[in-house]
Amino acid sequence: MATVRMSDVARAAGVSTMTVSNVVNGRPGVSEEVRRRVLRQLAETGYRMNVSARNLRSGHSGVIGLAVPGHDVPYFAALATHVAQEAERRGYRVAVEQTGAKEAGEVAAIRFSQAMDYDGLILSTVGMDLEKLDVGQAFPIVLLGERENPTAADHVSMANHAGSRAAVEHLAAQGAGRIAFIGGPETAEQTIHSLRLGGWREGLQDAGLACSPELIFEAPEVTMEAGRRAGRRVAERILADRAAGRDPIEAAFAITDSVALGAVRGLADGGLRVPEDLLLVGFDDIPEAAMAVPSLSSVAPDMSWTARRAVELLLERLAGQDGPTAGSPPAGREETIPWILQVRESSSPVRSKQERQPTDPTGAAS
Repeated sequence: MATVRMSDVARAAGVSTMTVSNVVNGRPGVSEEVRRRVLRQLAETGYRMNVSARNLRSGHSGVIGLAVPGHDVPYFAALATHVAQEAERRGYRVAVEQTGAKEAGEVAAIRFSQAMDYDGLILSTVGMDLEKLDVGQAFPIVLLGERENPTAADHVSMANHAGSRAAVEHLAAQGAGRIAFIGGPETAEQTIHSLRLGGWREGLQDAGLACSPELIFEAPEVTMEAGRRAGRRVAERILADRAAGRDPIEAAFAITDSVALGAVRGLADGGLRVPEDLLLVGFDDIPEAAMAVPSLSSVAPDMSWTARRAVELLLERLAGQDGPTAGSPPAGREETIPWILQVRESSSPVRSKQERQPTDPTGAAS
């Protein structure tokens, strides 16, 4: 196979060789549209940068890739920071790419990481059919995400089911009798939607509470805007039930913190407040959760642990290339992220005015 040169990539992308060089080396001054076009051609042409000469002693580039669904997703933005810090502590740099949560984007991230001679890739999978993923010892990959992992790659996943169940059990313990789920839609695939929905159902069953389709409010995208729309629908349902003399929804578990924070806005648009009218718990414990008003209760995976373990697994695979077992990788290791339920204002029932005010011995409010 003929060697692909930088000039070949430039010609295919319709840009100068200098522009390709600027993209390859991460220099500023290249528009996002041109950068994407060059990156696409780098992946499609199979261009491989000769970076081994940069580090003759180790034979490695000193760069690892991190591919996430989007830079603007708060959880992944925070995770990228932790991964970069952990990698830097070990003498590595991190190149972050976004996949759009699509199989094509995830496949392109793998190809580009290989083309750029990264030492390995930490890949958050959402859209990819992992049955198609060919993982070899030559290019280490650590997978993040909810999908079942049939490959030889190491896999770090959330305690989606257990965390969601704990959130519902907490809401039930606060006295909530009707607890909604904000997320979805339901899918037969193993995703955060199906796993967290399953945890919600089991939590309701354990608490002896009703679990009916009318308690599910879809938020197809894990965004604040999707949460806002769902929150408005929850508010409309609560007000309709009150007007009809029916027991209203008293609490909700949202699939992510971003969805939960959007739901707070949607409820406010409908004239309702958290926690006065609805108790609420999210999932992920993003930095904004603690700063919101009210502060958001959340299932809190240990992000520092996640970053540390993902980098460790990747570097262990990389070290294995040079060790006595090179060429015979072990079976993929499965790791579950430790977590706690972080209880804050959004799921703490507001006491009545009489309960909050001290009284004198005669019973009159002071």
